[in-house]
Order: sequence, then C-alpha cells, then structure tokens
Amino acid sequence: MTTALLPTGFHDRLPPFADAAARLEQALLGAAHAYGYERADPALAEFEAGLAGRLKAARAQDAVRFVDPVSQATLAIRPDMTAQIGRIAATRMGHHPRPVRLSYAGPVLKLRASQLAPNRELRQIGCELIGLDTIAAAREIVEVAVAALAAAGVPNVSIDFTLPDLIDVLATGPFPIDPGQIDTLRDRLDAKDAGAVAALAHAYLPLVEAAGPFETAHDRLCAFDAGGALTSRLDGLWQIAEGLKGRVALTLDPTERHGFEYQSWLGFSIFAGGVLGEIGRGGSYTIVHENGAEEAAVGFSLYADAIVAAGIAEVDRRRLFVPLGTDPAIAAAMRAAGWVTVAALEPGDTPEAQLCTHLLAEGKPRPLD
Repeated sequence: MTTALLPTGFHDRLPPFADAAARLEQALLGAAHAYGYERADPALAEFEAGLAGRLKAARAQDAVRFVDPVSQATLAIRPDMTAQIGRIAATRMGHHPRPVRLSYAGPVLKLRASQLAPNRELRQIGCELIGLDTIAAAREIVEVAVAALAAAGVPNVSIDFTLPDLIDVLATGPFPIDPGQIDTLRDRLDAKDAGAVAALAHAYLPLVEAAGPFETAHDRLCAFDAGGALTSRLDGLWQIAEGLKGRVALTLDPTERHGFEYQSWLGFSIFAGGVLGEIGRGGSYTIVHENGAEEAAVGFSLYADAIVAAGIAEVDRRRLFVPLGTDPAIAAAMRAAGWVTVAALEPGDTPEAQLCTHLLAEGKPRPLD
C-alpha cells in the first residue's frame, strides 16, 4: 500500500510543464505591462478580517484559516488575489492617482474543491483597474485580457458576458418580487428551469431564452427591457463587445451567476478551444475602504494550470547536448543564439539520458535521429 505524496487537490508541477506555465505567465504579464499594468506581489496570507471584508458582497468561506503562533490572530491563506489587490489599492496605494492599474501572479489555495474542478491549489494571473468601472474601463480590461491571451499563443478564445446584478435591478424596478424569493429566482434562472421561473415570477421567463450568441441574446434582452431599466447596461455591453468582434467568439448569458458572487453590473467568463471549462473570469466590483467608503473597480483573473494541462501553452524541449570537453565559448555562443545547452559532466553521458533533441558536433547543432 502506497501513501499519497500530496493531499487531494494538490499537485507538483514538473518539467516541461512548469517551464511552460512560467513562459505563459511571462507572456501574459508582459502584455499587461504594455498597457500600463504594473506588477504587485501580495503576501500569501493575511489577517482574516482584512481579507474577508475588502470586496463588497464577497464571501470568505473558501479561505483556509489558521491561528498565527506569533500574533495569535486568525490568518487566512488567500483563495483569490483580487481582494488583496483591493486592499493594497485602498491602503498602501490609497494616495495614488486614480485609476490604479495593477497586475499580479501567484498561488492561491481553496478550502474545498468540486468534482468538476478538483484542484485546490491554483496559479492565478490577472489585472485590476481600480477607481473606475465605466464602459471605457471595462473595454480596456477586456481588451487587455484578449491581448494577453493572444501574446501567450492561446487560440480560439471566447468570452461569455453576464449581468450579475440583473435580478436586483429588475426586482426593485419594473418587475418587483418578494425579497425572500430573489435568491431562489436567481438559482432557477441560472439553471434555465423555465417551469420554476414561471411559477415564481412569470415576468422573468423571457430571460431563460435570452442567452446564446451575443448579438441574438442582446436583441432579446433589448426587447425584454420594458421601461428601460437595463438600457444603460445593454448599451455598455454593446460598446464593450464592438471592439472584440471578429477577434474572439462572443456570447451572452445574462443570468449566469456561478462565480460572480461579488461582481456588480458586468461579469464575463473566458474560454479557450481545447480546454474543458473556463480559463478565467472578470468583471466590475466594489472595494470597501477601512472608513466604509466604496470604490469602483474592474478586472480579470486567468488560471495557468488549465491552459497548460490542455497542452495549449508551448512546451519547448529543444535541448542541445554539449559533449564532455567542449570549449565553453562554443556552448556560450549556442546559448546566445537561443539554444538550451545541457553539458555532459562525466564520460558516458548521452544526449538521450539528458532528454536532448540535438547534439553539438563540429561546432554545430545536429538533430538526433
């Protein structure tokens, strides 16, 4: 009987996949930097209270908690880096002119996982624009996400938009319902359960069909928008999508709620061809300052593991074997030309043993048969 090396939901990242993940991260952050997003690197753990209350409507149930033996305070290991970026923007960078553009990358730890998403430790990469959640800000953040994925060579990207506060807007406007039934209605709409929606609030039934390719779904929502309660949101969505048409596939599911617990007027999920499930998520949200003041923000997060596991990220193993006794200057010239060199350190070493694809022979790389 063998003992598991790691707990369920954790895994080692081995070569060449760890290298592929590092190159993916570098490409994503490099593209974000070109748009003005500077890197922040939050602490792995912090006080639970600070992590839990930084984003309006966010929940902290997914955080792994422990008592710090030094301070005796309850700390939480971050399950998501967005709240930490919000804390940094609201405190240490509170004096910074708005908007603040920050990027980040690092491990996050979930308290629990599901059968569909069994990993508890993930590598999160993202960007946050703090100080605005306008259409212009949202257009920029979606553009940065698409550009970053293109720079990383991720193909067949698609974006599915949603309106996280849709039911709240309608329930307090043209289609009022009992406040105690709002959460149930959200769940039934998310599940596309037409019968249950009709029984709860028949006026909301058209929303079940208002999902699909972006333009078709948008038209259906516009037709549904009695009284103009959604006009500004729908106009904003159209403007955001306008700059993406022809570059990525676009869909709209206005009542999608999974994973959008704290987003406000805009949410979006990011998918890529060949990857099961989403590779990222983003949207608008609200940061809560220590004095209770609220600040708008918009951002996105990507998860490198799903992309690498699908074989999308480049796994480059072009390795040049350098025989024992080779002039170091020759090997240095090969590295300067872009080769990865692996030097023999003892007699009998072979290219095959070092997983090399080429052999340095007579000063030139030669493919192995």
